[in-house]
Amino acid sequence: MKVLIVGANGHTGRLLVEYLANNSNHHPYAMVRSKDQEEELMKLGAVEVIVADLEEDVSEVTNGMDAVIFAAGSGSKTGPDKTIAVDQKGAVKIIDAAKSSGVQHFIMLSSIGADDPQGPIEHYLTAKRIADDYLKNSGLMYTIVRPGRLTHDKATGKVELAEKIELMDERSIPRGDVANVLATCLEIGNAKNKIMEVLSGDKEIELAMKML
Repeated sequence: MKVLIVGANGHTGRLLVEYLANNSNHHPYAMVRSKDQEEELMKLGAVEVIVADLEEDVSEVTNGMDAVIFAAGSGSKTGPDKTIAVDQKGAVKIIDAAKSSGVQHFIMLSSIGADDPQGPIEHYLTAKRIADDYLKNSGLMYTIVRPGRLTHDKATGKVELAEKIELMDERSIPRGDVANVLATCLEIGNAKNKIMEVLSGDKEIELAMKML
């Protein structure tokens, strides 16, 4: 499949481009905000780099794509206005574009806590919740992946994955494992039209997903 990765220049997005290029039969197309980012993404394995800004018109970026993985984010240091513009309104724009162009599967990178936004990043979690709800109600085939705190630790290939993880404590998950989960959602039928929370654990990713 042709897979558009929105937010391909982010930490998780770059890992996802590389993972799809080297470990799947799918073709990663990298959406980024700046032409300056093209060379690095091509080296990682992107078939093509599409320059577009989520705060501008993105109505045509999904044309010809079979799947979309939304991995964009405004970043932890931005305020509510930027978070709403990118994580919420930007996601809605891409969902609308995907629906118009007949995308088969839309995978959203969200966050644990988006179902009940509160705490110091409440504005971020609220934006994610609104985007998640919009996707669920869009009519598109969807998967919403909600990881815990992301780290730069080495990926293990093993996770705890469930529709709801009740006891989170201070657990986290490497970004590489999240990229693997997002890519595996393209392959596993059981992941379709599901919301899944994910943390580091002891089950192989594909097996964990099949047990949902």
